[in-house]
Amino acid sequence: MEYSTVKVAVVQAAPVLFNKQSAMDKIASASREAAEQGAKLIVFPEVFVPGYPRGLSFGARVGSRTTDGRKDWERYWASAIEIPGAETQLLGELAKELGVYLVIGVVERDQEFSRGTLYNAIVYIGPDGELLGKHRKLVPTGSERLLWGQGDGSTLTVMETPFGRIGGLICWENYMPLARTALYAQGIDIYIAPTADARDTWQSTIRHIACEGRCFVISCNQFATKASYPDDLAYYEDIKNDPDILSSGGSAIVGPLGEYVAQPLMNQEGILIATLDLRQIAQSRFDFDAVGHYSRPDIFQLTVNDKKQRIVKNV
Repeated sequence: MEYSTVKVAVVQAAPVLFNKQSAMDKIASASREAAEQGAKLIVFPEVFVPGYPRGLSFGARVGSRTTDGRKDWERYWASAIEIPGAETQLLGELAKELGVYLVIGVVERDQEFSRGTLYNAIVYIGPDGELLGKHRKLVPTGSERLLWGQGDGSTLTVMETPFGRIGGLICWENYMPLARTALYAQGIDIYIAPTADARDTWQSTIRHIACEGRCFVISCNQFATKASYPDDLAYYEDIKNDPDILSSGGSAIVGPLGEYVAQPLMNQEGILIATLDLRQIAQSRFDFDAVGHYSRPDIFQLTVNDKKQRIVKNV
């Protein structure tokens, strides 16, 4: 590490759902606000672009789908981004202007094969404006599986920065012990966990990961209300009787011994700012290192397939 400390920012907000431009505008304004406060790493929630469609059914039931539901989904598909693409180019220009690392949850539209599949992804942009990498969620949770495809081991991304190695997993794939181990084995120092989970149990999860991985954990959720949903959706009725606050947030930053560096932010939009003392990472691994002196490779071994999976291979 070149730095002993780094200031980070966690943006808890929500765009207008299905509105890519709304998300991009919020990223620009929040990033500028965070950078003005000295943040060098700025994190946005799970699928911030173009939003998490909590509560929507898209007309899907076991054994059937509807025409109107397909139209809602096509609207979601149209608001997704490509990686790389026009939006990542704009994000790169923003990151370069501000001299920051941007980590943003997005819905990625596949551009390599059929263009018909979406992925829940994290995109990483460097302060030089370059696209550093991405991670695709390995297993979408529950009904998410109808919206997003499954990622593969080629995007279990951890990358070097002047303030340590950064990477992460999305929401409930953080409950996958072997996926976490794959990141620990790459020496992750700052573990980023965008989520859509605002429950108390999520706080237990991120504190456990910090203590298990002896790393900083940055968790980022959306604060979303019904006002962020376009009311002309075919299945807007799905959320009509839900509470006005659809996601109450809970974004937080946890240190490598499991203590809060920034307490959970609840029931409001906001930006958490914290200075991380990176020396605490080495200090915390004095008595526990999950993939180092506390591992037993003579008993336990993990094999990770990090090859990109293709349905058609040219030989």
